[in-house]
Amino acid sequence: MSFEQLYQQNPNFPNRYISPEKLFSYLQTNLSEYIHQAGTSYLGKPIYILTIGNGGINVLAWSQMHGNESNATHAMLDLLTTLDNAPELKDELFSKIQLDFIFMLNPDGSEKWTRLNASDIDLNRDFHNEASKEIKVLKEAVSTKKYDYALNLHEQRTIFTTDGIHPATLSFLAPSESVERAVTENRKKCMAVIAGIYNHLKELIPNQIGRYSDEFYPASTGDNFIKAGMPTILFEGGHFIDDYTRKETRKYYTIALFYALKAMTELNSGTEGWEGYLEIPENKETHYDIIYRNVKLNTDHECVLDIAVQYRELKEEGIDEISFIPFVMEVGDVKQRKGWKEIDCTNKKFICPTKYPKLDAEVNFIIED
Repeated sequence: MSFEQLYQQNPNFPNRYISPEKLFSYLQTNLSEYIHQAGTSYLGKPIYILTIGNGGINVLAWSQMHGNESNATHAMLDLLTTLDNAPELKDELFSKIQLDFIFMLNPDGSEKWTRLNASDIDLNRDFHNEASKEIKVLKEAVSTKKYDYALNLHEQRTIFTTDGIHPATLSFLAPSESVERAVTENRKKCMAVIAGIYNHLKELIPNQIGRYSDEFYPASTGDNFIKAGMPTILFEGGHFIDDYTRKETRKYYTIALFYALKAMTELNSGTEGWEGYLEIPENKETHYDIIYRNVKLNTDHECVLDIAVQYRELKEEGIDEISFIPFVMEVGDVKQRKGWKEIDCTNKKFICPTKYPKLDAEVNFIIED
């Protein structure tokens, strides 16, 4: 059976939101022989590294550098759950690689479901300043051995598609080493792995795999690691239709993680097939979550327009899952964008305490027939 047929979700983490304390307890109870504490966060929470495998290919990966991006943490948990039920596959994989996985690099941000850490620093832009404790933990881990590959694991917003129609459920990047974006040997190593992932997933989620922009970011982690000589692959988990809690994305993220590791064992730092990476379409920014079309406002003059809405994800006290709060992003002619949900408001009543919807504010209107 293939990995995707064997896939099992870790039942202990059913929600998109993962409590750091629940994760720490799970790791200590179930994986204590594989983990050690690599450091602490700004608020003193532990940051754990799991080490598994005894192969000669060294791989480093990290999740939740941005606290509100939990798919990679889920993917690692699901990968281990699936492989525990497929011991031959597990033994084969981990006889060839040694994986060091940093769970929840930003536990403070993960607890509050924020992109930034507790001192309001974006860890992915702190490579040179080292203003955060967490980036020092990551760089210290990188310095402990020579890694053949690294996986920089993230999520992207629902605005992205592969072709203006299909959501970019997964996107990948072989980061540039300079502003010139030259295709170097290290980039080819990354491209070859991504091509391997793409070959396995393009039939499972056709037209839903994209290529992230390779613009060089001087302060970002992946760009600097690959510039320093460590092949670093960016994962971006994105939208799947009607799946805002990203359970489907989580599944395909896990499958992609497995095939990334498998490709590394097969390539062993080779670049065979790297050109396949160039077949992957580049992400396009084309969508809002909801667009209300042909809304007639309550104004003295005729005023018909579109209202574009995007959900903001918030962790509310006492609720175990993320809340999705609709915010107004654009008002006017929004024909250049599409909505994952579009509502035609022709001949319908716009009810709002203000004449115009307020930009960058929570939706306070309703539409009635």
